[in-house]
Amino acid sequence: MVLETASVRAEPVGSLLRPSELLQARAAHREGRIPLERLREAEDRAILEALRLQHELGLGVLTDGEFRRESWLSPFWDSLDGLSLAGRPTVWIEWHGIPEGGPSQDELQLAPVVVGDRLRRRVPLLRIEAAFLLEHAPVRFKVTMPSPTMTATLYLPGLTDRVYATPADMVREVAALQVEDVEELADLGVDWIQVDSLRYLSLLDERLRQRIHGPGADTGRLLEETIALDNLVIGAARRRGLTVGLHLCRGNNRSAWMASGGYEPIAERLFSEILADRLLLEYDSERAGSLEPLRFVAPGKTVVLGLVSTKTPVLESPDDLCRRIDEASRYVPVENLAIGPQCGFASTLLGNLITADDQRRKLELVVDTARRVWG
Repeated sequence: MVLETASVRAEPVGSLLRPSELLQARAAHREGRIPLERLREAEDRAILEALRLQHELGLGVLTDGEFRRESWLSPFWDSLDGLSLAGRPTVWIEWHGIPEGGPSQDELQLAPVVVGDRLRRRVPLLRIEAAFLLEHAPVRFKVTMPSPTMTATLYLPGLTDRVYATPADMVREVAALQVEDVEELADLGVDWIQVDSLRYLSLLDERLRQRIHGPGADTGRLLEETIALDNLVIGAARRRGLTVGLHLCRGNNRSAWMASGGYEPIAERLFSEILADRLLLEYDSERAGSLEPLRFVAPGKTVVLGLVSTKTPVLESPDDLCRRIDEASRYVPVENLAIGPQCGFASTLLGNLITADDQRRKLELVVDTARRVWG
């Protein structure tokens, strides 16, 4: 699988802006005005159009736009029993770069969800997504899932410790459930998945690190644990012959971001030890630091440079993108590079503050740049 996908040079991350019809159908279902079957029909129509658009533009791998999800974390929120609503999120995140007239800090916080009981698989969301794509995708597609480590902040002392002694115990169980997901996807015929994680970037931004992990956190130990947990899922996929991407970003919520910092402190271990075939790395702003940490990327891995921003409608210069790819080739052979957006266009339901036309132009730019560089 790795040899077949190494030549994919233009790769989307995952989510796309939800069309208004889908947003209206989801609101109607939430309010009890239409049944689940009607919502699924709206999702199907939207996904077929998203597949058509991506294929028409010439992207090397397609996604369903994550149109069956409320957010990129829905494989947890919507698929597992054992979650409860709390009074407020266990971790309050400060978001930055909120556009004028954009949402408030409170509106950008994640849902106040905690683990209150033993986690069990309930709705096979990934299987539902994959079955439709297997039937309708005209070319290769991938299925995205959050890193198991993204559940660590759902641990609430006094509640979660009744069923899991430590946060690590809880996250290991999540990883085991995701291995079951991977096995099911492989049995269906899926051959490409992507694991999305913000956990690594919480080790780069000092303010965010203290907020999530507390003062004095052992960054080296946290990095080791995070790689090991992700490798449980990624390793299971690799053993079944799947191509696996690992995507890192610095937060992507209504065009706002949550973390800043280059990859240098984590690059040597992460880029060499993670079992993923493809590394999708945010590189659309100075907040991501220099390209020099790419020198640690293990031979044979493909680096998808996230040079095109999904946060703003402003189009990047094609010449500048080509120069950045040329610079990256000093550290990773150009045949092991690709280009994509820095993140999805709608990590959350309402999406970033750009239009569908802006989104199309951004994806066109990704494809055109890939053709210009690699032919």
